[in-house]
Amino acid sequence: MSHRWDAWCLLAVLLWAVESRAALFGDVRGVVVDPQGRPVFEAKVIVRAHASRISLVGQTNENGEFYFRSVPVGEYVVAIEKEGFRSVEQPLTILSNSAPVSRFQLEIASIKQNLDIVSKPELAGSDAATPTTLVSHDQITQTPGAARSHSLAMITNYVPGAYMIHDQLHIRGGHQVTWLVDGVPIPNTNIASNAGPQFDPKDIDYLEVQRGSYSAEYGDRTYGIFNVAPRSGFDSDREIEFITSYGNFNQTDNQLKVGSHTDHFAYYGSLTGYRSDYGLETPTSAVLHDQFSGLGGFASLIYDATPSDQLRLVSGVRRDAYQVPNDAEAQATGIRDIDRERDTFVNFSWVHTLDPRQLLTISPYYHFNRADYIGDYIGSGGEDAPVVPTGRHDSNYAGLQAIFSALTHNNNAKIGYCGFLQRDSSFLGLQTGAGPGYSLSQAQKLRGSLHAGFLEDQFKPTSWLTLTGGLRLTHFSGRLSENAVDPRAGAAVRVPRINWVLRGFYGRYYQAPPLSTVSGPFLELALNQGFDFLPLEGERDEEYQFGLTVPLRSWTIDTDYFHTAAKNFFDHNALGNSNIFFPLTIERGRIRGLEVTLRSPRLWRRGEILLAYAHQRAEGKGGITGGLTDFSYSPDYFFLDHDQRHTLSVGFNTTLPSHSYVAGNLGYGSGFTDGEGPQHLPGHKLLDLSLGKSFGENWSLAIHCLNVANRQFLLDNSETFGGTHYEGPRQVYAELRVRFHY
Repeated sequence: MSHRWDAWCLLAVLLWAVESRAALFGDVRGVVVDPQGRPVFEAKVIVRAHASRISLVGQTNENGEFYFRSVPVGEYVVAIEKEGFRSVEQPLTILSNSAPVSRFQLEIASIKQNLDIVSKPELAGSDAATPTTLVSHDQITQTPGAARSHSLAMITNYVPGAYMIHDQLHIRGGHQVTWLVDGVPIPNTNIASNAGPQFDPKDIDYLEVQRGSYSAEYGDRTYGIFNVAPRSGFDSDREIEFITSYGNFNQTDNQLKVGSHTDHFAYYGSLTGYRSDYGLETPTSAVLHDQFSGLGGFASLIYDATPSDQLRLVSGVRRDAYQVPNDAEAQATGIRDIDRERDTFVNFSWVHTLDPRQLLTISPYYHFNRADYIGDYIGSGGEDAPVVPTGRHDSNYAGLQAIFSALTHNNNAKIGYCGFLQRDSSFLGLQTGAGPGYSLSQAQKLRGSLHAGFLEDQFKPTSWLTLTGGLRLTHFSGRLSENAVDPRAGAAVRVPRINWVLRGFYGRYYQAPPLSTVSGPFLELALNQGFDFLPLEGERDEEYQFGLTVPLRSWTIDTDYFHTAAKNFFDHNALGNSNIFFPLTIERGRIRGLEVTLRSPRLWRRGEILLAYAHQRAEGKGGITGGLTDFSYSPDYFFLDHDQRHTLSVGFNTTLPSHSYVAGNLGYGSGFTDGEGPQHLPGHKLLDLSLGKSFGENWSLAIHCLNVANRQFLLDNSETFGGTHYEGPRQVYAELRVRFHY
């Protein structure tokens, strides 16, 4: 029955004859009037990208209106030109799924002055209820350590409540997040199976991070949504760039990338190789058995086949190998475990423009993910030999996305579908002593599927009020079948004159469970020890959120309060100190927090300051409702192992004379849960710095220093991937960038 459902859903999407839009794009629309408020016909409208050569040109209709659909996220300038009037320019930041209405009033041109620059930028996403952080390629390049292939500092340094703990990214009290590239998802239902990141930061043009208050377009993993706008070639003209670095721990990170464009075609590609003697968080302050290395490749192709048809292809491949770090005892015993990972994705999109208000985007995609934990023991064996675990897990996802959008003066209505078929292959084995063979083992081949459809409308009855309502329907099929009906509703109010934006949101979400399970001899062993494995059900979340954005003399202050209540909260237990995880669900989860972000203007034309702060509580309650359980039960709320009350990041960058800069980040955490709590570990502070200089247009040199004070401390003591985890030692490396044309 499930296969028939899969076929009908895919066939229905292929037969749609409706207009649609890609998700990682926004819309630019507005109205141009003269000094008397009358519409200006055939005024020239130009939308120019800040960091690339993207330039869109159009004109107003008889009502003075203009529309630009499917504009990639990023920073732009909108220019209005009309003979007899002074030209107007206004900065604009485009966020995905936003379509604000901008009003431009032209003045009669004078003899001496014909350009009016509006210096105050407008945030395109300010008409939505979703708190969003946008990180640019320039910020990633200058932020200390953020451009390294295995780094997620582009998230932890800019997003409130985001931090790394036991080698996993956590945001808003969870680690189930959604990655998208060009608006197309890269699905992964596994929990904490990979230590390597999904993307190399050097391949990212803009990273848009949404945290809560999601539109009905999004479901699946709900603690953070990362939209990646990759480098496309529009910022290059037959250009090759070579990046190389070297530092302590014999670390090096090297990339060769090429990109260019014509009027109808743009391409970008990169090859990356990296290694270091310090990789994963160590169980003690000593660095033992902790090398890692990796290779990666990325490609983006954009082709305008006709004025109405654009084809986009994005693909990436990554291979990582980690030595699992030891403490002194494990090192002396002869334990030499390693973790190997592979990841490949291919996303294709066809964007068809029917008219300035209508688009059709159909996006098939494929994702392959492998996580292999290979236990290795070089000791002499005997009765004291440790138990050596081995786990292999391959996941294949093949899916399709299509989204309908109808844009009018007051409405931005959408209907869409996203679904995939999943095939998993897994092996788990335990070996005792130094001899060959496994004492216990199991191999499985699993299948599942997910289909989701949604309806949504963003309605603007006035220029200062935006109402959003939507409904998402999900069907999941795996070991069990589940259905979810999730409503979403939000509102954003822009206070006239002072331009404060108040927003509110209520929504429900469904997260599909992993397919992995325990059976055979492992289940028998668990039953003999008083354990059992319960079927995994999907997590169901209920969220409400309130926020306020305050522009103050070109500063922007954004605050929001959120409350997420989860049923079947996803978490995991590790097998010993390995990276072999048994997924589980906790009966109840509760995450509450206050978040604050602050961004300064360009101060004294030299630099800016960015602040991200979160006050948060992450708690669980009840027993284990899915996965490996001993049937224990907690009637009261308890702190989860990644709970941290205060998380603060303050970043800055300053332009210095002679084409140089200095940038830094000061991070503070009040301490994670100590054991099972309720006490917490002591607080900690970290300072990172970078200093760079350009030598002409084609050469640049930068020096990065992470953990300047070399403060090593116990970060957490959860039973995950090594047992305990210490903050890494000071790392210093130099980075050289060389550009040339061909």
